[in-house]
Amino acid sequence: MEGRRIAVLGTGTPVPDPFWPATAIVGDDSAYLVDFGPGVVRSSKAPFLARHIMALEPANLKIAFVTHLHSGHTSGYPDLILTGWTAGRRIPLEVYGPSGLRSMTDHILQAYRIDIETRTNPEGDQRDNSEGWKVNAHEITSGVIYKDAKVTVTAFPTKHAMESYGYRFDTPDRSIVIARDTSPTEETIKACNGCDVLFHESRAEEMYAQPPEDRRAFGAKNHTRSVQLATLASKAKPGLQSGTAYHPPTHNTLRTATTSAKGIPNRLFGRFQTARFAHFI
Repeated sequence: MEGRRIAVLGTGTPVPDPFWPATAIVGDDSAYLVDFGPGVVRSSKAPFLARHIMALEPANLKIAFVTHLHSGHTSGYPDLILTGWTAGRRIPLEVYGPSGLRSMTDHILQAYRIDIETRTNPEGDQRDNSEGWKVNAHEITSGVIYKDAKVTVTAFPTKHAMESYGYRFDTPDRSIVIARDTSPTEETIKACNGCDVLFHESRAEEMYAQPPEDRRAFGAKNHTRSVQLATLASKAKPGLQSGTAYHPPTHNTLRTATTSAKGIPNRLFGRFQTARFAHFI
């Protein structure tokens, strides 16, 4: 597996913007998706068209991992299932995530039952592709949850408002740790432990000054401030630190991504790169 990289397909929040949460580990002809916020299939199609990255062609989105089941990280799930199928995926989608994933999957498939039955009937446009709409939903616990010839994926618990996980991807040439919505945890530090890349959420300091008290309290308990990320990274010691910079909804993403980065003292660890939509890390 040469040149395994992180494709940033979205970095946003539940507030409507073009940058919903989604990330992919890509290389060769394979992609491993982490989270599927709204527009995830369209977001993956963009680098496919611009850079001819075959792994991100919708039909090639075959394996996905979800950090937690908040709507902002899962609202693109029906699109991932159904558009991937109609675009040419001919095998069931494999999805890994917390408890509740199987129920969510079953309800989505039931909601689209008429569409699936119509497309697979003797006159349907997918009558020769009766497997691509199916999903194998795997509800996970901590530990190694997936392995193939190219990658080993290990789940570790994170700390959010519901059951949540981060993921470590080990390949022959790179170790990548992804932790999305979470407060700082020792488990993330242990999972990285000198990893090549730590991809972790951070919230600009200004986010804690503007919302009502209940929102500030929720953020303080369930998310990571920029300065907290700096401290965490100084202990985890990644070769490269990258962050998804959450921002107040009245600000544009580029501005607040820069603001968040300024809140991270680079002297505490190695290189830092702010994650932005359609970038590769």
